[in-house]
Amino acid sequence: MSRPIIGITCDISDVNGLVSYRVNRQYVQTVHAAGGVPVLLTHESGDALDLVDAVDGLIITGGNDIDLRKFGQELHPKSDVMNADRQSGEFGLLDALDKRPDKPVLGICLGMQMMGVHRGCHLAQHVPDVIEGGERHQSNQEHTIDGAIGKGVVTSSHHQALTEVGPFVEMARSPDGCLEAIQLKDRVFYVGVQWHPERTKDPVLGLGMVKRLVDAAATARNKKEKA
Repeated sequence: MSRPIIGITCDISDVNGLVSYRVNRQYVQTVHAAGGVPVLLTHESGDALDLVDAVDGLIITGGNDIDLRKFGQELHPKSDVMNADRQSGEFGLLDALDKRPDKPVLGICLGMQMMGVHRGCHLAQHVPDVIEGGERHQSNQEHTIDGAIGKGVVTSSHHQALTEVGPFVEMARSPDGCLEAIQLKDRVFYVGVQWHPERTKDPVLGLGMVKRLVDAAATARNKKEKA
């Protein structure tokens, strides 16, 4: 039986007018190590549903900040907004995924934040403003998390975070109260984690987290093929 195909969203960079797609290779290597076949997803207009249908599961990757001006909010002075085409493309993917509730999805860092904002959750634009010592979540520092998703040490690199779960179920927090993992219970596998599993050493919360997605994708595909 072939391995499940896992789509990985790309960032878009513009250097002196040369526009290119890019993605941290660790995402690709971790999906491969977890038993999936990694493929990179682009953000061309109108492709979202076709891309979702072409893969067995998706990872919404990390990156720069959501441009909340699109949602009627002023930007924090420390905001570093993501490429506009990427933002439009990934919210388009999330819209398409709502039409495919049997498609497993893992949102990582920015990906979790986009999942939440897509469902109306509030986003703190600078964690140190709302959590004392919030800088501990930046620059690939390690800290602990605990919850239904597991307990252990994770690697984080973010300065924004969801402050409410909205329609999601809370799956983990860090000791300082930062929301670390969410899940939609009415979906096959729709999970967001605020840390970076592809950089996390813990076998359960690192590679194991991506393997959960790959296993869910394999199960969902097999079920569809037998239907």
